[in-house]
Amino acid sequence: MDKLKTILQEKEIQYEIIYHEKQIRTAQEGADYLGIELGQTAPTLVLKSEKGYFAMIVSGLKRVNLDEVRGIIGCNKLKMATPKEVRQVTGYTVGSVSLIISLPCIVDRALFRYPIVYGGTGEPASTLKIVPNDLEKINQVVALLDLD
Repeated sequence: MDKLKTILQEKEIQYEIIYHEKQIRTAQEGADYLGIELGQTAPTLVLKSEKGYFAMIVSGLKRVNLDEVRGIIGCNKLKMATPKEVRQVTGYTVGSVSLIISLPCIVDRALFRYPIVYGGTGEPASTLKIVPNDLEKINQVVALLDLD
């Protein structure tokens, strides 16, 4: 968490970390707990391809079509990383992967419809509140997707 705060402060990003008693496991749980729209939840998924690993930050409203994503980023094979792979590559557990991540990043354009989005901090009992444009500023974004 200290590393996350340091990165955000160095880049002069406005943010808030919201602490909660238990881990939020789904976008719907997050929306209910935080009192926000489902689309404002921004889970970070980790994908595995022959080119390596990618992070994908999506709106909680969306279902991800990996074939569509594969075509956009130019991979032959693309699948969700296993929980073990997520841990090895990011240091985080599935469900708490940070919105700020060192992997090449794919961001869902739907998130930009909201003034604020909410996602992982790397710690299961906290949530990062951030302006969606800042996700682009701070991550290594390789693609913006329309996942409609």
